[in-house]
Formats: sequence, C-alpha cells, structure tokens
Amino acid sequence: MKTKIIALDDDPTGSQTVHSCLLLTKWDVETLKIALLDDSSPLFFVLTNTRGMSSMKAVEVTREACQNLRLALADLKQHQSIEINPILVSRSDSTLRGHYPVETNVIAQELGPFDAHFLVPAFFEGGRITRNATHYLQLGDGQEIPCHETEFAKDTVFGYSTAYLPDYVSEKTKGEISAEQVVCFTLEDVREGCTEKLLQLHGNVCCVVDCEVQADLDYFSTQLKDIAEHHRRRFLFRSGASLLTSLAMLPPQPMAATEMSQYVKDGCPGVALVGSHVKKTTTQLEELLKLPETDAIEVDVTKIRSDEEHVMFEKIMEKIEASHTARKHPIIFTSREELNFHSQEDRLEFGAEISAFLMKIVQKLPPTTGFLISKGGITSNDVLSQGLRLRTSRVIGQILPGCSVVCCPSDHPRFPEMPVVIFPGNVGDKYSLATALSRLARKQ
Repeated sequence: MKTKIIALDDDPTGSQTVHSCLLLTKWDVETLKIALLDDSSPLFFVLTNTRGMSSMKAVEVTREACQNLRLALADLKQHQSIEINPILVSRSDSTLRGHYPVETNVIAQELGPFDAHFLVPAFFEGGRITRNATHYLQLGDGQEIPCHETEFAKDTVFGYSTAYLPDYVSEKTKGEISAEQVVCFTLEDVREGCTEKLLQLHGNVCCVVDCEVQADLDYFSTQLKDIAEHHRRRFLFRSGASLLTSLAMLPPQPMAATEMSQYVKDGCPGVALVGSHVKKTTTQLEELLKLPETDAIEVDVTKIRSDEEHVMFEKIMEKIEASHTARKHPIIFTSREELNFHSQEDRLEFGAEISAFLMKIVQKLPPTTGFLISKGGITSNDVLSQGLRLRTSRVIGQILPGCSVVCCPSDHPRFPEMPVVIFPGNVGDKYSLATALSRLARKQ
C-alpha cells in the first residue's frame, strides 16, 4: 500500500519547508488523482485558502475537497487496483489563526474515523515552538513570548486569549473539548519515546505536542507512522509547516537558494506584490524599497471601490510598464493604514475586493516579467489560483527559510516557467524581502 501525505492548506504557505511537491488550486476528482499518482514527492497540498473565508464558506470548501478526495481514492482502488493510505494534515497558521475546529471536524466527518487529532503548530524557521503545551514566538537573542501576547492573537477574525494549547482548544471549541480532556505530549514523551501513549488514543481525542527543534518532530513522526502502518491506527493533524518536513523526510532541495536566479529567463526584471499588513511585512517593505533598482507603486485601497472607470488601475499599469521598460523592479504594495470594519464579514468582503484588484494587475503584468514575489499568504493563494490561473504548480525549493518558490508550467500562456516566490507575511527578518529579490535579480 502506498502512503501519501495530503495537506489541506488554508493558505499556500504550508509548503514553506519542503520541495518537489505539487500545489493544487483545484480539487476536482481528476486533479486529485493526478496528485495521488505523482511519484516525485510523498506529499501534495490542496490550497483551499479557507483562512480568507467565512466559517460557513470554509466548511463548504473543506467538505467539497474531502468528498472529492474520497472519490478519487475509491476510483484508483476500484479501477486501477491502487490502494493509497492517506495521512491527512489540516495545515494552518503557526501563530494559531484559522478555522479550528471547523476544518478538522469536517475532515473527521468525511474521511474519519480517527483515533486522535494532533495540534502541532510549530514552525521552527519562523521561531514558533511549543513547550509545556504553550506555544511561543522566538524573537531572537534568547527572547520568546507566548503567542497570545503577539499581534497575531489580536486578529479581528481569529483572535484568541491564551497560548496554553489545552485552554486554546477549550476556547475555540466553546467548551466542547475541555482543557482537561486534551492529551499533552511533553518534550520528555517526544524525545524518549511515546509509542505506548500513542497506542492508548481513541475516539479522535485531541492531543498537543511539545517540540523545540526539528529532531523532536522527526522522532515523533517516525513513531506515528510506525503505529499507523503496523497497528492500523488513524491520526489527523492540525499543524504548522514543520510537521510536514518530518512526515515527508525529503532530501536537500535540488537548487541552492543562492542560485535560484538561474530560473529567471534572460535576467529580466521581476515584480514584488505586497498585500500582507502585519508589522513585519511593513518593515521588510521599507528595506526592500531602499534598493536602488526598485520602483515604489502604491495601491490606495480606500479608492478601489470608487475606481469604476478604472482610472487608478490604468495609472498603476502605466507605472509598472515604465518601470519594467527601464529594467527596474516594480514593487506594488497596498496602502499600509489599518482600516476599521463593522463586522468580520465586511472585512472579508473588502479583502476580496482588494485581492480582485491586485489579481487584475497580475494578469496584465508585462509578459517578459522575470519573476514574481508574492508577499502574504492569502495574496499568494490568489496569485496562483486567480492571477496566474494555475491548476497545479510544483515547489522547486525555498529561496529563504519558509519561503517557497514555484514555477509556472512551460505552456503557461503568458508567463511560461516564471518563478514565483510564496512569501508569508510573518516570516523572515527586516532584510528578507530585499534578500529574496536580490537573489533572483543576480546578473547571469
């Protein structure tokens, strides 16, 4: 029986620690079968982008993906005698934002039953670790703070009051799962072996896992996979990206990060599209714009709804074309001020309007654009699915820790083989965005 790791990713940044795998922006049965049969990687990602949706829409999308996956697995077994054992991961934000437990509940309903579901939000490249069942953000120089003390916990849609994961679970499930019911796997459990503890799990019990370094998850994943294979246990995961690294156990990526300019055709100038509004992104944008070969092009989001005659859009496109002709890199970014909304629905609706405007820009970029850097998880998902209209794409590696690069297919009608950087909003130091562009813009 073939094992395949399948990540339902609520934005496209879950591939930020792996390479060579497929990203799907469509999840019809035939597309899923292509990914299930792909021998280039032990895993693939279904980019549902549910973090940018309402809870109700997230349920609808997740259910559709799961039902189609069940059909695809059954079809391969019935008509091609190919039986696949799926390891299912609900990949989400390493700072605890997202539709939990909505998505794991739907996956359990459609593809269960499971003996347990594990919360493993760690993302080591981004400084997110879990100790004593509390999730921390490392700030550098040995400093770390519980995630509920960060800006991420104040998210108007996905905010939370505690980084102690058993209490987080109780808060998010509205008491349906109490903190006392959550099974905690301590660092001692993880590092010394926890096979017996894993074998005692049943009834889709919720578990949280301590881990401070990748080796912790490597050993833990080895035990999980052994039990799944030899004891026929079924586990579901709600995780950050680092668990996927351990589950997949891939060799080093084929192209070094510092050599990725080789993917840029003829050394053509590229474009950066910055949609994320977190503080780290704004700091990175400021450093990026200090590079002499960049041109700043701001999108005033407050004027998008009034741009019925497309005047603002046409002016932006003229600036992009002029910058590209001058062999500079247009840096297109949304205005930075934080807007207030009457409800979560209003915020999500306005976000969708901004995204539609940005994707129209992507679709009209000069066909000789050498590369595209997309900053922000939801922005990146929309770039792949709507701006570039990709059905599938393949991750070629990481240009920086936590920043995936994919290439458009060779038959793309406008941007054949163009590299695209998926750059999460909350990843990197102040110079990372500038470093990514500089690496791709190196002279051939």
